[in-house]
Amino acid sequence: MKIATTTSDFGFYCNTDEERIRELHRAGFRYIDFSMYTLKRDSVYMQDGWRDAVQGLKELAEELGMKFVQAHSPGGNPLSNKSEHVDFLTRATLRSIEICKMLGIKNTVVHNGTKTGATKEEWFSLNKAFYEKLFPMIERCGVNVLCENSTKSNTGGKYYITNGKDMREFIEYVDHPLIHGCWDTGHANCEGNQYDEIMALGDELFAIHYNDNQGMKDDHVAPFLGRLNHDEVIHALIDVNFKGYFTLECDSSLVKYDQWTGNRRRFEGDSRLREPQLFMQRHIEAMMYDTSKWMLETYGLFEK
Repeated sequence: MKIATTTSDFGFYCNTDEERIRELHRAGFRYIDFSMYTLKRDSVYMQDGWRDAVQGLKELAEELGMKFVQAHSPGGNPLSNKSEHVDFLTRATLRSIEICKMLGIKNTVVHNGTKTGATKEEWFSLNKAFYEKLFPMIERCGVNVLCENSTKSNTGGKYYITNGKDMREFIEYVDHPLIHGCWDTGHANCEGNQYDEIMALGDELFAIHYNDNQGMKDDHVAPFLGRLNHDEVIHALIDVNFKGYFTLECDSSLVKYDQWTGNRRRFEGDSRLREPQLFMQRHIEAMMYDTSKWMLETYGLFEK
């Protein structure tokens, strides 16, 4: 497997995607998961010159010897009661698929929505209707849209696919050749064991989000900073014959400056150590690459 990670690792520390890509390269990564959570109304990718901006990213990656291999569409709730939110989210998601085509990305994750009180059957129907809005674009661009498992701690008790059986059932219900699945190890770690769930998803597993946590909430920290059973997951990926990238999504490994838990007074004095957070993130990023490489080498799976 080849190792990739998300540009959102440097989301808090760099102002542009160009800077984020250079930081990933500095840490050793050569394969990029492009996070498009930044596609807000004022984003350059939602303006008239968006193609020039994306072309610039493509040329930078080529210059650095890097490759875009995966993506994540903008965040939001497509089942929201706020029509303005849904309309923009749909437009931004469609734009993100066009961006994938320009960058040569074949797989992008598009989150499903949630709705209070919706049964599993209603959830399936409502989310299929949202995905159907994407069909003409993904067919034209040749991009796979991947649904993703979540965890109950993220959904506030609302129904959402959290296991491999339900995810495969939903994919088969949508019944489109460009709709498949992405397995998030951190979300699954909050639900229990993963081997059987990954095997249930089977050949619909087209991508992974690899991250760790303590099993209680969706922390998105680096491998071995939580309680994920890495052997279980690796064996499942081998046995399910997974052919995708070992894609990290550990963008919360470093807590932002002044982001305290509990009630603490904010220090208003001389804050010389605020900016060096980028210094620390660079070390964490390099550690994540080295750790992932060691994990894959241990199982004879590492590929440059």
